[in-house]
Amino acid sequence: MGMSLKRGASAWLSASLAGVLLCGVSTVALAAPATAASDARLQTMQSQLDDLRAQLNQMRAAGSQTNAQDTRLAAIQQQLDAMAQQLVDLKGAQTADAGAIATLQTPQGGFTIPTLPNGKPALATADGRFTANIKAIVMFDAGKSFQKNNLPASVTNRDLNEGTNFRRARFGIDGKLFRDFDYALIYEFGGSGGEDAGHIQEAWVQYTYLKPWRIKVGAFEPNIGLAAAVSTSQMPMLERPAPAEIARNVAAGDSRSAVQLQANGVMGAGDSGLAARWFVSTAFTGNTVGTINSTGSSAAQPFGEQTAWIGRLAVAPFSSTDWQGHLGVNAQYVTQPNDAGAAANPRYPITLRDRPELRIDGTRLVDTGAIDIKTASVLGAEAGFSTGPFLVEAEYFRYKLDRRNSIAPNPHFKGYYVQGVWVLTGETRPYNPGEARFDAPKMNYNFNAEAGTWGAFELAARYSVVDLNYREGALGTTPVLGAVRGGEQKVSSVGVNWYLNPSMRMMLDFQHIDIDRLGATGLQTGQKYNALAARAQFNF
Repeated sequence: MGMSLKRGASAWLSASLAGVLLCGVSTVALAAPATAASDARLQTMQSQLDDLRAQLNQMRAAGSQTNAQDTRLAAIQQQLDAMAQQLVDLKGAQTADAGAIATLQTPQGGFTIPTLPNGKPALATADGRFTANIKAIVMFDAGKSFQKNNLPASVTNRDLNEGTNFRRARFGIDGKLFRDFDYALIYEFGGSGGEDAGHIQEAWVQYTYLKPWRIKVGAFEPNIGLAAAVSTSQMPMLERPAPAEIARNVAAGDSRSAVQLQANGVMGAGDSGLAARWFVSTAFTGNTVGTINSTGSSAAQPFGEQTAWIGRLAVAPFSSTDWQGHLGVNAQYVTQPNDAGAAANPRYPITLRDRPELRIDGTRLVDTGAIDIKTASVLGAEAGFSTGPFLVEAEYFRYKLDRRNSIAPNPHFKGYYVQGVWVLTGETRPYNPGEARFDAPKMNYNFNAEAGTWGAFELAARYSVVDLNYREGALGTTPVLGAVRGGEQKVSSVGVNWYLNPSMRMMLDFQHIDIDRLGATGLQTGQKYNALAARAQFNF
């Protein structure tokens, strides 16, 4: 009878062990984040294993087992030991799962302490995957035009505005999302000749993972031309040269809706010898961001918005840090101009025009007027060279308009500029290969009166010509078929810039403006005059 009881106990012990093993298997299958229920389950398993181990020891203490029973009890002991190890493993896995969930709930490293590099408020995660920077660009201009008092009656714009103007007042945020996405949202409240109520200046996202390629979509200024690529806070003169300004506004320019693909790299021997940087950019562009809203404007939207293709290619040879060259071409092609509607005349208008290279007054002194077109194109060539503190750069543009439903010939125009920069304190204007441009000087010392350092000083000069005349005819004659009397503008400028630190700059420009333009009756409507303007600028 004792032997039968031992056999029954052994069978019961085997069945209990099987139940515990099944419980362990189900626990593994349901392994999940640590909760009170799962903790209680593991504690119950541990208690059952302890009870079974105690009963097994009692059976052994009873003695007089057969060899077969001893073998079976030894096997059960091995299973108990294996189950105990499985329980230890389950507890370790549960702890790891709880730690992983906590890591997901709290980003690794959290946020760093906010910083102010060059006065710019900045936030970033410790791993650099997310950043957010507050941006601001404020430019306060003051100027005066010195016009003659005894101008002929035919001369227009005889009294240009003089005074002050917030040329730019931009505020916003930019940064990085999930490491591979850049972004920006910038609003503009400044303007030309008067401030703006505010509109979107930039609103875009850029994907950077496919190096060296970058894909940008939204509203921004697509890359087109050497002068156009330079940031407004780093230009050597108060404004861009008029030929470049007219060109960039055909299918690029500020706040342009676009999808852009851009890349850059280096080919050659690098710093050990002659090498070259390369840059390529192309974009499909649409209209500029409008300012129409439900309460503030009655201006009509176009029936069909402009579409265009633009592209730029540049090669920049260099030799160590001794010198930097730049050669490039750019092109724009408007495939569909804005549609003003069937009742409008012209229905598909385009206008080439610009102000003198100053914005205290918003008047355009050269202007083709609206021309009805099918397509429009701009071709540009660009060159630059820097060595030490000296920089020279130039661009040439050819603008062509194809008329719609007209027997008049298709007009074409031209413009060019040459400008030079000398950083008097010895710094260089470094080349930015990511945008194919020359940036502002990298200062050796910030302005600090106590330490006796005065920042950086720069001297700049420029000569620009834009000719918006086509078959204009002679003085005193009436226009022939297809004539465009947009006028010719020549601007000679000199300027001095004082960089107090990387965020603050003072500028002073002197200009001589020469406008040659015939009116509809053939009389001269242009004039020559001088202008003096200053700017106080800060940005971060």
